[in-house]
Amino acid sequence: MKEILLVGFGGFIGSVARYLVSKLNITWQFLSIPMGTLTVNILGSLIIGFLVGISVKSELISNDLRLFLMVGFCGGFTTFSSFTNENFMLMQNGQFLTVFLYTTLSIVLGFLAVYFGYVLSNLL
Repeated sequence: MKEILLVGFGGFIGSVARYLVSKLNITWQFLSIPMGTLTVNILGSLIIGFLVGISVKSELISNDLRLFLMVGFCGGFTTFSSFTNENFMLMQNGQFLTVFLYTTLSIVLGFLAVYFGYVLSNLL
């Protein structure tokens, strides 16, 4: 029961943070790419890479904290379903170049963010 509460509370905080960051869609546009979702997915990738890096090299992050941060917060903060829905809507509008760019940026920057988060954790 404790694990479920840790994941749930982390997910709640992550979801609220995602909602607040997604407001970037209203104020920041680049080729119709949903910048809020792109931002949370890349930032979430950076955070989880950093946490994995710390977890691998030390005991700093307990299992409970790992559940709260990695499964709960990062799971609630990042959003694949919004990403795919936004791409579907862009496709329906005929914005195929934007779909390609958004998908490519999300995947490439996501992998790079996980890597850099991992590298950053090794600097500690």
